[in-house]
Amino acid sequence: MAEAGKVDPMHQFTIEPMFGTDHWEIAGYSIPFTNSALWMAITTVALFLFVWGGMKRQLVPGRWQMAVESMTSFVDNLLAANVGPAGKKYVPYIFSLFMFILFANVLGLLPLMLVGVHPFTFTSHFSATGVLAIMSFAIVLIVGFWRHGFHFFSLFVPHGTPLWLIWLIPVIELVSFLVRPFSLALRLFVAMMAGHVLLEVLSSFVIDSMNSGALWGTVVGLPSFLLMIAICALEILVAGIQAYVFALLTSLYLNDAENLH
Repeated sequence: MAEAGKVDPMHQFTIEPMFGTDHWEIAGYSIPFTNSALWMAITTVALFLFVWGGMKRQLVPGRWQMAVESMTSFVDNLLAANVGPAGKKYVPYIFSLFMFILFANVLGLLPLMLVGVHPFTFTSHFSATGVLAIMSFAIVLIVGFWRHGFHFFSLFVPHGTPLWLIWLIPVIELVSFLVRPFSLALRLFVAMMAGHVLLEVLSSFVIDSMNSGALWGTVVGLPSFLLMIAICALEILVAGIQAYVFALLTSLYLNDAENLH
């Protein structure tokens, strides 16, 4: 019974092939349909349904329509504040990015194990967050060079830089610029992984203490269970904050590309 209560906190992050696709290959490269890909698809469908349900354009909007319009307005205001009038054209991308990450984070927290379904938080993998960060970084580069050409490199020489530091400041600014996609991806990945590991560890405390008898179940299990509830509430908040931070930083990077600030 004690062995049955042991929990591996890292097992939840294991990427596994599904539906017998573990032998699928193209040009010698394995391309199975994994649990990560499945939850990406589920997130995409959920987001599509959410937006589609709020596109009724009713004169008196219902709750669903108001929710979609509120999210769109939130992203619109975010870009207006950080990019200016030029940010209007980035609303579809930032909205999709923000909502995709938000849905992914929240879906991974749903207690679906109660019905035998194991939710997978793919934003707890650096490979997934890295792709999102590289996409945003690529858009920043494309916009920057498209609008300013080689003058975009002036971004690495801040206004007022002393001549005697002109050899050092651009190097520091360039390194800082190139680190952006890494830090953008790492922040989301670490936040989501840490929360899920903590919940899994606390669940092992609850299971092991309950298996050890009523005394340990009361002294260790009950406080751990209460702490789990608090951590779950905190994780829901973190899920929203991390989606917001990702969208906010992307907006700030787009501001650099548009306005060379």
